[in-house]
Amino acid sequence: MAQFKAVATVEAKAIITFGECELRALDAMTGYGIEAFLKVFYAELGEANMRPYEQDLRALFATLNPPVSEALAKVNQARRVLEEASNKSGVKDAPQN
Repeated sequence: MAQFKAVATVEAKAIITFGECELRALDAMTGYGIEAFLKVFYAELGEANMRPYEQDLRALFATLNPPVSEALAKVNQARRVLEEASNKSGVKDAPQN
């Protein structure tokens, strides 16, 4: 006879919209890589709170870093294009961020 086992699961998801400043902060935080982040985190704050979530944090860094870097590269490129267009048209004091 086949065995039957009921299992309940709970899943949580979040959708977050970041502005440019938050993206730059995430880029700065993840840009050095997970090993550097964990080394400093553990040295300064200890391991008790983060150690159980280390694999999840590694996954988070791997998930965040590429698209954040790509988004910021597009922002930087758009800003350069606008600045070049502004310079060609003679408009001064283009907005800076």
